[in-house]
Amino acid sequence: MSPTQWDLPPELCCRPMAFVALTGLDMVYNAVHRAIWDAFCANRRADRVPISFKILPGDHEYPKCRTKRTSYEWYIPKGILKTGWMNKHLNLVPALVVVFYELDWDEAQWKEKQSECATKVEIVRTSLQGRNTKVAVVLIQKKTPLPPGEDLIASERAAALCNACDLSGKSLFVLPHTDHLVGYIIRLENAFYEHSQTYYYAEIRRVKSHKEFLNKTTHQLLFVRHQFKIGFFSELKQDTQNALKYYRTAYNLVHELRAHETNMLELKTMAGFISYKICRLCFQHNTPLDAIAQFRKHIDLCKKKIGSAELAFEHAAWMSKQFQSFGDLFDEAIKLGLTAIQTQNPGFYYQQAAYYAQEWKQQANQLCYHDPSINYPSPDPLETSTGSLDFYGQRPWRQGHQSIDPPDPEKEKGGILALQCKERDVLHSELIIALLSNAVAQFKKYKCPRMKSHLMVQMGEEYYHAKDYTKALKLLDYVMCDYRTERWWTLLTSILTTALKCSYLMGQVKDYITYSLELIGRASTLQEDQKSRIEKNFIKVLMNECPEPEPDCDSSAVIAAQNLWADRVSLAGSNDFTIEVQDYVPFVQCKAKFLSPSFHVDIPVQLHVYLKTDCPHPIRFSKLSVSFNNQEYNQYCVVEEPCQSTDILEPSAQGNMCLVPRKTRKYTFKFVARTEDVGKKIEITAVDLMLGSENGRCVLINWRGAGGDAASTQEALQATRSFKRRPRLPENEVAWDAVSIQANTMVISRVPRISVQIHHEPPALTNEMYWMVVSIQSQEDTVAKDVKLTAGLKPGQDANLTQTTYVTLNGSEMCDDSHPALLPDISIGELQPGQKVEKSLYIRCETTGTRIFLVHVSYAVETTVEDKEIVCKCHKDETVNIETVVPFDVAVKFVSSKFEHLDRVYVDIPFLLMTDILSASPWPLNLVSSELQLAPSMAAVDQLESQVEQVVLQTGEGASECFCLTCPPVASGANGVALGCYVISWKRKSARENVPVVSTVITLPHVIVETIPLYVHADLPSFGRVRESLPIKYHIQNRTGLVQDVEMSVEPSDAFMFSGLKQVRLRILPGTKQEMLYNFYPLMAGYQNLPSLTINLLRFPGFTSQLLRRFLPTRIFVKPQGRQVDDASIAAA
Repeated sequence: MSPTQWDLPPELCCRPMAFVALTGLDMVYNAVHRAIWDAFCANRRADRVPISFKILPGDHEYPKCRTKRTSYEWYIPKGILKTGWMNKHLNLVPALVVVFYELDWDEAQWKEKQSECATKVEIVRTSLQGRNTKVAVVLIQKKTPLPPGEDLIASERAAALCNACDLSGKSLFVLPHTDHLVGYIIRLENAFYEHSQTYYYAEIRRVKSHKEFLNKTTHQLLFVRHQFKIGFFSELKQDTQNALKYYRTAYNLVHELRAHETNMLELKTMAGFISYKICRLCFQHNTPLDAIAQFRKHIDLCKKKIGSAELAFEHAAWMSKQFQSFGDLFDEAIKLGLTAIQTQNPGFYYQQAAYYAQEWKQQANQLCYHDPSINYPSPDPLETSTGSLDFYGQRPWRQGHQSIDPPDPEKEKGGILALQCKERDVLHSELIIALLSNAVAQFKKYKCPRMKSHLMVQMGEEYYHAKDYTKALKLLDYVMCDYRTERWWTLLTSILTTALKCSYLMGQVKDYITYSLELIGRASTLQEDQKSRIEKNFIKVLMNECPEPEPDCDSSAVIAAQNLWADRVSLAGSNDFTIEVQDYVPFVQCKAKFLSPSFHVDIPVQLHVYLKTDCPHPIRFSKLSVSFNNQEYNQYCVVEEPCQSTDILEPSAQGNMCLVPRKTRKYTFKFVARTEDVGKKIEITAVDLMLGSENGRCVLINWRGAGGDAASTQEALQATRSFKRRPRLPENEVAWDAVSIQANTMVISRVPRISVQIHHEPPALTNEMYWMVVSIQSQEDTVAKDVKLTAGLKPGQDANLTQTTYVTLNGSEMCDDSHPALLPDISIGELQPGQKVEKSLYIRCETTGTRIFLVHVSYAVETTVEDKEIVCKCHKDETVNIETVVPFDVAVKFVSSKFEHLDRVYVDIPFLLMTDILSASPWPLNLVSSELQLAPSMAAVDQLESQVEQVVLQTGEGASECFCLTCPPVASGANGVALGCYVISWKRKSARENVPVVSTVITLPHVIVETIPLYVHADLPSFGRVRESLPIKYHIQNRTGLVQDVEMSVEPSDAFMFSGLKQVRLRILPGTKQEMLYNFYPLMAGYQNLPSLTINLLRFPGFTSQLLRRFLPTRIFVKPQGRQVDDASIAAA
């Protein structure tokens, strides 16, 4: 039988929608009618009512209605559900027939049009032949109708038309053809939907009314049929909750029926239909767990109902279809928004469907292949008079038969034979592959990689059985890498065995060689005799001979394969194959290692290559070669041994290129690195091992990098974690697990034999020319040529340090921005053995901080390596950290003539500028000179001279200078006035004579300048003597443009008597001054307070004498009175 027999009918799988027939529309010649039809059918959104529209002619003949049965007393049903019933109610019998007619209310020929419309309605009623289908009329009008009740003519004519057509008022509609056509159509649809609801409700009641006539003895099939019909009508009515209830009842009734071989298929078919409906509605109601529970219940109830043993394959086919249908439902629900998980997704159901399809194929192969002498029965028992079955699930040769025993054993036998013969034509493998493909897609979607790989293996084996070896090999090759990575060696061996058969049957030489390499290796779980057979076939292929056929292959395919291999042998070309084994697990393993992570250029580079085989027999190779990233070294790492084709497989283990199973073989290579590669890596890019000979086939086994295959990384990890004791091996043998891969090495320069010393006196001082001496002494045995010195700030440091550091060889000139931070390639010339050279460097650092200075000396020397003369470039680096510090700190302060601190100065009044220099250098500093550079706004009272010239400061010592300055009048509004700069010229005391002096410029702070209206200063001796006159003159100067009235008084003191005006009132003209003379008479010796002078300005009440006292002396030293020296005292002395 065709597999379509097991497919669910489309009318079962679709969503049932109310069927409404439209008549009276001319789609070809009437554009208005075409627009109406497009509005009904085109671009239907989900929010529109579910109706299936179809245009039918007005005189269309609908299916005839059978005569209503009045009694079921003697009626025996012939089956459960007729094959055409669902299609009849979906597509043939409408719930509503709508007659479209063009008629306006103001039609001139109203009577004739009304009569014509009534005739059309009557024709439709006659065609329906007594069915309960509703009839409605839609009048297509050109004008928009008035609101109800306003158009009296329309109301009268509508009533007349309803009487003429025998219609109720609810079945007459008006459709204006205006711009709002779609809106009117949607309103019409809703009215049609209500009419269809009424029709299906009546149909449900009609079917329910039969129940009282039925009995459970002879009408059990009718109970199932009626419940199914009610459920189906409820779906058409869009009452899915009730539909689900009736379907569940129908499903339970099916399993209450007595099952035997003659009706088993019908019961399973109907159970499958109803279960499908239940699951579909559960998914639609968003209750997926109910759907899954129903399906599991369905499978549990039906999986044992096999039926006829001769047709057991049909049960497997039916089971496969059940799982596939549920998987489709599940997948459709997911597309509509349902969320699935890894452990519950459609892939499991497709997988189970594929499993039953495989069982179906197996049983069909057992039951359907008869003796060739048995022919297909004639006449054909599968043919029917109508070309289709009357009831679902029945046999064509005994339709309607419900008894336990078949009516005619001969017909039964012929029918079974016909089904078996038809089954031979079914392409089971295609069905299985399609199901597996669906399952793979689902497992890939839900990230189940192992399930996906497992099913892809099954797909590959199914393609193999279907003799589609190309696709089989493609699938199997795809999943092999996963099984290699996860080390499923048993599964991998099984897949490789199938792949080897495919490659043999297709005559694919390279694939055959590749799979043979693995099957005879350590990853294969085959027995030794099988490995030995495969190895012998592998050797035959290398010798350009035909291999023996693989076991369990189809005989016809083997004959075709032998012809293909014969053609391959006869071809002269295409006999060289390169197999990259990093993704495989071949029978030969390789590890390459450099003996050291780095080699000096004057020492030969040494390399070991280890090989080990796991095949049953010793095998001989013809060539071993190592490739490097620099191809010039490839020529030094080749072992080649020509061999005859008959020597490839030898019983003995002798010979340089013959590898014994499970024995590690070591090959040693040595070469001299090029001097140009100093500082570069030498990396092994590939190791190639050649099998075969030029006379036969050459197979080049290629390891990318320094060896290793798909399993070696994991094996090395296990070896490091293993606590197992390694067995002791003979001295000439190597433990494979103890060998590690070293794929690259660095070529480094020859060890320099030169001494580099740096002499200096840290720390460096800011802006000085710091002296550094580099001593270079050769310790080579030969002349060191092209000696060059690179010195300065080491690259890679902070950019601010680089921009403020300057290096030069000339110490007599100060460095500036034109000098670099690093002096490259200073030529030294040649150095004889033992010769010493010194080079002076001068470094200027503008900022403080720690700097790393580099001294790099490079030279070339001739040497001999492995009888080969080479010129080695050597270099030696020395670094030194130098801290840069500030040489001294400078403090500046302003004081009055009495050395009192000033926070501001006054115009034309002298003040003192004091500078303090404090040494912060650990080394003695020589202050060469200093200079005060005044701004134009300042003037010096005396000549400015350096007071610290040639002063030497030790650490922590200080030097001070004092300058007397005045400030001329300044512009009004200017508060702060610039003083200028203070320049100190200095150098380190230990510096060489030619080193220039450093000039450090200190910008002096701004000072606040104010103007006072009156200035007073006094002229007095530096000291007084007791009881001797002490004259003092006070100078009072008016600094304003106004006449000043001044009140002046002198307050007495206990230490002095004085003569002069004690209190006086003066008037001083603008810009003039007044002098007041007093004679003070000291009474006591020592530091004494002078009588204080008090001055008040009448024009400036806020002016106080406290301000003036800054400029006047307050104390004076009084010496005691001297004694007279007489002659007697002199003689006594």
